[in-house]
Amino acid sequence: MDYYRQPYCIMTLRMSIDCNGCYQRIRRALLQMEGLESHLIDKKHGRVVVCGAAFSPQDVAIKIRKRTNRRVEILDVSEASPAAPEGGPGHMP
Repeated sequence: MDYYRQPYCIMTLRMSIDCNGCYQRIRRALLQMEGLESHLIDKKHGRVVVCGAAFSPQDVAIKIRKRTNRRVEILDVSEASPAAPEGGPGHMP
């Protein structure tokens, strides 16, 4: 399995996060989606960062919009390769 060579996407969204209820709805919607590995929700700045391999940014934005009933604006989508552990697979320090 060549895990470290898969395209890895990082997407930044802008959303209105007014209260803890909004935060929880966004969090639940992200946790239910497949293909996402991690997320970061910044309530203060109204930003949501989603990371994962092989997901469609438009599909994620649409699903979040439908599940949270909030306006979603895609700010940035970039591809990166996840950092391989030092020494490669199976390396013991």
